[in-house]
Amino acid sequence: MSRFAGSPGDRSSGRRDIAPPVTAARVPRRGPGGRASSRTAVVGAVAVALAGVGASADAASATAPRAPVVSGATINSGHDVIVGITHNVVFPVTVSGSDDSGLSFADVDLKGPHGGFYTTDAFCETATACTTVFTVNAHPAPGSDDPVDLANTNAGTWSVDALADANDGDSVFAPGVGSFALKRAARLTVNAAPEPVAKGARITVTGTLVRANWDTYRYAGYASRAVELQFRPQNSSIYTTVATVRTSNTGTLRTTVKAVKDGYWRWNFTGTSTTGPAKATGDYVDVRP
Repeated sequence: MSRFAGSPGDRSSGRRDIAPPVTAARVPRRGPGGRASSRTAVVGAVAVALAGVGASADAASATAPRAPVVSGATINSGHDVIVGITHNVVFPVTVSGSDDSGLSFADVDLKGPHGGFYTTDAFCETATACTTVFTVNAHPAPGSDDPVDLANTNAGTWSVDALADANDGDSVFAPGVGSFALKRAARLTVNAAPEPVAKGARITVTGTLVRANWDTYRYAGYASRAVELQFRPQNSSIYTTVATVRTSNTGTLRTTVKAVKDGYWRWNFTGTSTTGPAKATGDYVDVRP
């Protein structure tokens, strides 16, 4: 289970022991009595020594284990994490990487705006993938006044740090290996009237845009937001945007349009960096000749 806490401390990577470098043997110089022959001997000895060093270095390079690598992280299958005020939201974080011995365990931290922090860990399901599961919420437990995980200021872009362990005991710390958006849930309503309506007459379409308030555990009007009014003919599956309207300071919407044909009217909100998208269920209007 994921754990929520204050700002995390520094993380450090595991260290690998490195063998000392191989050095060439020093060959003593001969005295004056054998200058020509000693030169030949020295050259030959140095060549042999260097050949030995090269072979040793190549062998060490070929047999030395590689450090583990974290190549990336996938959060919630690539989708935003959207949280309301009623239910826990559970989502996976998969850390991908490699090691010559295979990955064995991953410790994953999520870090968000204004000190938002979650951490959890899990054994790897394959040699190259480790999936952890996080649970977040913005509501108190039933019958409890315990503090909740999230506040409104925590909404926005979160980053992912991963500490991956390999089967041979090595580890690697990868800060900022991924990111995702954690957003407040939004809701929309719609009402188109009158219905039925004569062809060519005016229809008034109203609605309200609200979003989750993680501080008060309620939904509240979302002010000054651009929302699309969309129409879908009765025998079509495609909505087309007819107008764009801004919400009032209480989140309400209102506009008028001409009735042309039978079909469904809805409001569509595309979302912001801190708030998820929302679509109202279409309201059918019968247009009569």
